[in-house]
Amino acid sequence: MPVDTPLLDTIKTPADLRRLPEADLRQIADELRAETIDAVSVTGGHLGAGLGVVELTVALHHVFDTPHDRLIWDVGHQAYPHKILTGRRERIRTLRKGGGLSGFTKRAESEYDPFGAAHSSTSISAGLGMAVARDLKGERRNVVAVIGDGAMSAGMAYEAMNNAGAMNERLIVILNDNDMSIAPPVGAMSAYLARLVSGGAYRTLREAGKQLAKRLPKFFYEKAQRAEEFARGFWTGGTLFEELGFYYVGPIDGHNLDHLLPVLKNARDAEAGPILVHVVTQKGKGYAPAEAAADKYHGVVTFDVVTGAQAKPKANAPSYTKVFAESLVREAEEDERIVAVTAAMPSGTGLDLFGKAFPQRTFDVGIAEQHAVTFAAGLAAEGYKPFCAIYSTFLQRAYDQIVHDVAIQNLPVRFALDRAGLVGADGPTHAGSFDIAFLGCVPNMVMMAAADEAELVHMVATAAAHDEGPIAFRYPRGEGVGTDMPERGVPLAIGRGRILREGGRVALLSLGTRLAECLKAAEQLEARGLATTVADARFAKPIDTALVLRLAREHECLVTVEEGSIGGFGTQVLHLLARAGALDHGLKVRPMVLPDSFIDHDKPERMYAEAGLDAAGIVATVFSALGTDAAALRA
Repeated sequence: MPVDTPLLDTIKTPADLRRLPEADLRQIADELRAETIDAVSVTGGHLGAGLGVVELTVALHHVFDTPHDRLIWDVGHQAYPHKILTGRRERIRTLRKGGGLSGFTKRAESEYDPFGAAHSSTSISAGLGMAVARDLKGERRNVVAVIGDGAMSAGMAYEAMNNAGAMNERLIVILNDNDMSIAPPVGAMSAYLARLVSGGAYRTLREAGKQLAKRLPKFFYEKAQRAEEFARGFWTGGTLFEELGFYYVGPIDGHNLDHLLPVLKNARDAEAGPILVHVVTQKGKGYAPAEAAADKYHGVVTFDVVTGAQAKPKANAPSYTKVFAESLVREAEEDERIVAVTAAMPSGTGLDLFGKAFPQRTFDVGIAEQHAVTFAAGLAAEGYKPFCAIYSTFLQRAYDQIVHDVAIQNLPVRFALDRAGLVGADGPTHAGSFDIAFLGCVPNMVMMAAADEAELVHMVATAAAHDEGPIAFRYPRGEGVGTDMPERGVPLAIGRGRILREGGRVALLSLGTRLAECLKAAEQLEARGLATTVADARFAKPIDTALVLRLAREHECLVTVEEGSIGGFGTQVLHLLARAGALDHGLKVRPMVLPDSFIDHDKPERMYAEAGLDAAGIVATVFSALGTDAAALRA
């Protein structure tokens, strides 16, 4: 076939790829890289990680019998080339769009995605479970987990490896080392050694040596075993993984198919025990703008393929993340006890700005949310003021630490929860849906939700001033509403809300950034003859008891609105009203929360409309509560 023939056009599934001779795989990889770049230039998304595993993706699907063999991609940032090869090429330009492909692996999307992921470090645990299930069912299949070096900073990965090693379970782990530089330079000698030690002849010889050594006294057997592992570790590395019970192979060049294919075949054909194949790759490989960028184009918006220039949509207001970071810097300029903690998300949380201003007071602990929280608790115990900035969805991973290490000891750790509420293109795996509920039930916790960017400034100041115990404040992804910004925040009175407009019949009590939609709804209700009060709760805990009881006493209908799940702010309000007897006199209360379902990725405004948490949904809720036909109201 001529070199300029697009071979990728002939690949509908990996079965087609496996029918090609190995000599054609280089062309497939080149075309797959070009297709990935072109698609992401249209959709935006995670680019650098995918470009780094193009050759690895081709090699894995060529060597392993997917989907019968299970291939699990940790996190899923790097799975776009995988999606193109597994029957989703025609839809790849719908990536992260409403009704389109997910930006991560998703079981409901394809049989080639055996395990859904978007949070890191889960692949080895899931793979081990699948391997055990395979053996229990008496089946024969390979289970392969591909995990990046960043994800290997999380304790869960080592818990899984320790378990797999102890069980001696047949499992293949591919360590994609693209950032930490934990491997020495790779080359021909490294590739040769990797092929040698992963091959059947060496493993057979090694096993024979083990059997012979077992006939020796225990002392000599242990010495012989350690000597073999040390010798192999000296030439190839991997001592840590050997200690966890894995047979280590590598490092090998993850962009050289001549190196990858024989090692993967050897790992595929191994009959027993867990194997770790260490592959060294380069993020952004093959696309000059990504290779030159500091972040290797990890996450991008739409961009020009030729120049690499990313689109810069005009911002109407600063992002909440930037407002948080700049506010924290201002507070830290006045208080040297303020320190910042992030779990591998310095730019995502805005703490890269804090780090530039205070490098000695900024701590990135890696993908280790549990450690981040307890580390912050230790700082707080010694009199510092730690701000632990973690996405709401990722804080779920550290719930025990919040309860046990922070709240029980009443330590003043400040939790800055970015990406609260629905987040758009990243979808349900990244939505901050549950923090109001799971933090609101924890004793000693104070919780705030910013209605706009100016309120966020005040809440950063409130958290900085609060030394009586743990405090959290939540804010969404994206831009603010364009309100006037204060020079510096002023601490708020704990547990006190505010009223923005007064009315006589309907009360809308908002928590968070749905306040703007409540104000729109109030205008529409007023136009129909329903005088409406709008209040901003500010605090999910403690709630403003006086404000809530006043709204209940003076209005016929009370609607609470929040960007969170059932069990959150509205539940707290209903609990208060029930205990106070305020529900005994005909008050119509309607809590509005996210639906009891996961909402697929789309533009945030569409997602909130689907959830019923926009102005139209609020108005409809009021009409329903009052039993009023909108047409019967004064236009």
